[in-house]
Amino acid sequence: MMHRDNAGPVCSLKFVTLLVALSPVLLLLGARVQLQDNGYDGILIAINPQVPENQNLIPNIKEMITEASFYLFNATKRRVFFRNIQILIPATWEANNYSKVEQESYEKADVIVTDWNGAPGDDPYTLQYRGCGKEGKYIHFTSNFLLNDDLTAGYGSRGRVFVHEWAHLRWGVFDEYNNDQPFYLNGQNQIKVTRCSSDITGIFVCEKGPCPQENCIISKLFKEGCVFIYNSTQNATASIMFMQSLSSVVEFCNASTHNQEAPNLQNQMCSLRSAWDVIADSTDFNRSFPLKGSELPPPPTFTLLHASDKVVCLVLDVSSKMAEADRLLRLQQAAEFYLMQVVEIHSFVGIVSFDGKGEIRAQLQQINSDDDRKLLVSRLPTTVSAEAETSICSGLKKGFEVVEKLNGKAYGSVIILVTSGGDEHIGNCLLTVFSSGSTVHSIALGSSAVGKLEELSHLTGGFKFYVPDKSNSNSMIDAFSRISSGTGDIFQQSMQLESMGENVRPYHQLKNTVTMDNSMGNDTIFLVMWQTSGPPEIVLLDPTGRKYSTINFITNRTFRTARLLIPGTAKPGHWTYTLNNTHHSPQALKVTVASRASSSAVPPATVEAFVERDSTYFPHPMIIYASVKKGFYPILNATVTATIEPEIGDPVMLKLSDDGAGADIIKNDGIYSRYFFSFAVNGRYSLKVHVNHSPSINTIASIPGSHAMYVPGYIANGNIQMNVPRKLVHRSEEEKKWGFSRVSSGGSFSVMGVPTGPHPDVFPPCKIIDLKAVKMEEEVTLSWTAPGEDFDQGQATSYEIRMSNILQHIQDDFNNAILVNTSELKPQQAGTREIFTFLPKLFINGPGHQPDGETQENHRIYVAMRAMDRNSLKSAVSNIAQISLFISPNSAPVLGRDSLILKGVLIAIILIGIICLIIVAMHYTLNRKKRADKKENGTKLL
Repeated sequence: MMHRDNAGPVCSLKFVTLLVALSPVLLLLGARVQLQDNGYDGILIAINPQVPENQNLIPNIKEMITEASFYLFNATKRRVFFRNIQILIPATWEANNYSKVEQESYEKADVIVTDWNGAPGDDPYTLQYRGCGKEGKYIHFTSNFLLNDDLTAGYGSRGRVFVHEWAHLRWGVFDEYNNDQPFYLNGQNQIKVTRCSSDITGIFVCEKGPCPQENCIISKLFKEGCVFIYNSTQNATASIMFMQSLSSVVEFCNASTHNQEAPNLQNQMCSLRSAWDVIADSTDFNRSFPLKGSELPPPPTFTLLHASDKVVCLVLDVSSKMAEADRLLRLQQAAEFYLMQVVEIHSFVGIVSFDGKGEIRAQLQQINSDDDRKLLVSRLPTTVSAEAETSICSGLKKGFEVVEKLNGKAYGSVIILVTSGGDEHIGNCLLTVFSSGSTVHSIALGSSAVGKLEELSHLTGGFKFYVPDKSNSNSMIDAFSRISSGTGDIFQQSMQLESMGENVRPYHQLKNTVTMDNSMGNDTIFLVMWQTSGPPEIVLLDPTGRKYSTINFITNRTFRTARLLIPGTAKPGHWTYTLNNTHHSPQALKVTVASRASSSAVPPATVEAFVERDSTYFPHPMIIYASVKKGFYPILNATVTATIEPEIGDPVMLKLSDDGAGADIIKNDGIYSRYFFSFAVNGRYSLKVHVNHSPSINTIASIPGSHAMYVPGYIANGNIQMNVPRKLVHRSEEEKKWGFSRVSSGGSFSVMGVPTGPHPDVFPPCKIIDLKAVKMEEEVTLSWTAPGEDFDQGQATSYEIRMSNILQHIQDDFNNAILVNTSELKPQQAGTREIFTFLPKLFINGPGHQPDGETQENHRIYVAMRAMDRNSLKSAVSNIAQISLFISPNSAPVLGRDSLILKGVLIAIILIGIICLIIVAMHYTLNRKKRADKKENGTKLL
């Protein structure tokens, strides 16, 4: 022990020295794409296994990236270009002197190329889900787009399209066109085309040819059948985010060319900022400067990687700590499930165990049958060691020894590392892990697992999971279920339909229903796990009423599991299971149901759960995400529930939303989101997501993401030249008799800085991101989604709305903008749609002027807001909405409601006064006449 204690500082010093020496490697591994010396390295383009082999596809990809590099270099004013690109070729293609895959996989790709059913025509697009200035998830191309040269007429050259999409992916800017609202009414009460910049020219075209603008406008509405066709020859140089296909367009819209009035996503998501302003604020530009001189950068270099056979090694902790909290038992159950169900056919699998030293339990075995799977299960550890010491490096060393037996190297292999040990000497094998080319997925058991364990996964691109010491937790099974081959072939992957665990009292039962949808059913397995010596009484009913009982299940009493494999394709519908605890004491009963796709013709519904980042520091929240889709189509109206388990304490249930508010940036994109901030303790938190969907609700929406614009035609030499109509894929009507259910692990994340004991409220309402403004005669109507008392939960206390006729004022000095009276506006429950109408009389009645002194006909105002909670914590300022208040120069100014009322009162008072004067005058005149008559009559009498 003394020797170990004395060696600690030395090992720590070695570890730090190694980190410094390997810092460039750490950076490259920690982040997939790196910008160094103005060049991007490590961009991964992956071809889906469903794409048939084509000898022209790879040359066309190379040509696209090469063109894009020079185009990007000039568009960014000599700042950035593409230096090193990796192209991942699927194992379904023939080998051709390609390099070996290391940690690269399809699911880590920055750019994917697919041919799946349900792809959105040939539109290139980028999946964005994190808002303005934030990186997207991936760029998507179809193989047809990359092979069919005819499509360049509508989209522009492929290199220009790639730069358009790269700006979405890397810098978080958005499209400057709007197919849903191609025209708008500007501040001068004129119909304008949604574009950027406004200098791009063209003509209106009706159904029978060119026509004047007025023929396309009926009562300020655009007539159906009218389109705006752009001139093929332009002088405008912007913008790439609008129409990259124009030869004159070579730059992004900046502050001087940006069209703030256009109703496009760039204005909505980035609060009217230009694309170039957002790009210039990026981390890339903060640490790179324009290259001097006039020379162009070198063309990109390409590395072709060929995906090979899947090689996996389980590296399992058997130290004495594994005897605590049934850790070994739960490991056995999960590993058996992985070997019998999850790992794909034809994979090579080996098994290693370790305590203070490593031991090979099974050399690589290719899985070609159930007998191969059972053989591997028999090699799983059955007892724990008496040794408390844990050497993770010893286990990894043996794991690499196993996987290297196949091809001499560990390149492309996967290590699944499961440990509960507190080994602080992981740094001793860091270099070995880096140089191995293997991906390490880590599963930490209990709170005693070493804190640096996740570094191995982070730096090799692997998943990291945390399994709490709770007997009714299914986190171990969920973790193994998430670790797929990573090839992108979802038709071969096993998917969880159910994951349930409860502590069941004696002679009580655990009962639930699982939905088997039409897209699933092959290799369906029901796995039951228990805690005591004997299995529970099992009853399973299929949709036809057929009954399966305990006797139909294959029981493993050592691992305390019972599994039932449904032969053929499982019947779609509701499967109901009942587990009766016949034991005399309470015990944890758990169920997992998994299945594979029933047909390669119809992609199944998939769920991917993930978090915003690996760790957070109190009080910063964590954003939980779940992508729910069918092929590439988002699935809407699903019930998505996240379960977050801390190291200590009860799980937290959180319902995720796809409503475009709070943490959810884009509405109806199939990515459900929510803030999580209910931090109980410091340490690791495990994430799992349940998704259920009703068959009676509309399930599928159009493809989300930011698409490259397809131009229907051009005006060339005065003639209209129309392009081939864009190919649209129409979804066929699906069988909607059944809904579906899915479960997905989202791995783990860490939280630090959580105070002990009670603490004051530190969570403000979340930022309002969907503020919209509409002019209703002289009034302005605002609409938005209500935030909560704490982020997107609860009910805020008040709103603060401010406006200005100068954009910069409300962007940079919100507190001094004009305050709108909201005394009658009370916030509703978070998630509720809010509507508020007010009269901006200050701008209507006040003098307006243009900088050149001309009379201002347009009153453009900018509106933003924020919410406050009962402790006066304020949200961030919302997105900025804008509205034009048009006043005709030939008419008197439109008065506000208060002015009209005052004017009416004054007129009434004046009229009443005039009437009173007339009455008094008439009365005086009559009196004088009477006196004159009396005098005249008296004279006559005399």
